[in-house]
Amino acid sequence: MIKIAPSILSADFSALINDINDVKSAGAEYLHIDVMDGNFVPNISIGIPVVKSLRKATDMFLDVHLMIDRPQRYVKAFCDAGADLVTFHLEACQPQDIFEAISAIKLCGKKVGLSIKPKTPAVTLLPYILNLDLVLVMTVEPGFGGQSFMNDQLPKIATVRQMINNMNPSCELEVDGGIDPITSKLIKEAGANVLVAGNAIFGQENRKSAIETIRNA
Repeated sequence: MIKIAPSILSADFSALINDINDVKSAGAEYLHIDVMDGNFVPNISIGIPVVKSLRKATDMFLDVHLMIDRPQRYVKAFCDAGADLVTFHLEACQPQDIFEAISAIKLCGKKVGLSIKPKTPAVTLLPYILNLDLVLVMTVEPGFGGQSFMNDQLPKIATVRQMINNMNPSCELEVDGGIDPITSKLIKEAGANVLVAGNAIFGQENRKSAIETIRNA
């Protein structure tokens, strides 16, 4: 099943709850929340208090993507704030810290994801795949919305899909970056089953039509 995760980075923050309710009623399965610290990526965005407020406002599945340095320091706080899934970047911590963060998230009873940037090889995921609920492959450089999809990431998506099928078939494969009705078809063919989209959903007047177009492309 293809799941759609609208990214609130592209929502209207002056009417955020209305936008969230809109994509929920339009059929979105996940709500993708990008957390940026101005260090791991150059931008700054949402923090723990916003996630906590969103948890009170919606029962949607909160897919929290940490683009922060040393995420092991904060994963429990985001779990406690109400995240259903906490995904952090392989590049943001040392190998021993990756296992520490995975364990901390699982101890909270939440799902855990690991993300890789476009220049990071798929093989770097191998030591961790057995412990993951989701792998997130970035198809743009993380930190800003509205970037163009990197077509050269399609072989990596296919490689990660094969790794998951061989080692942990229940693990989901999420892709984030430049997703629209055209690129979504290629991404699904490569093996992704969770698609993050920002402006391609929130930037459209008819969000239900936008979601179904991406899902069924």
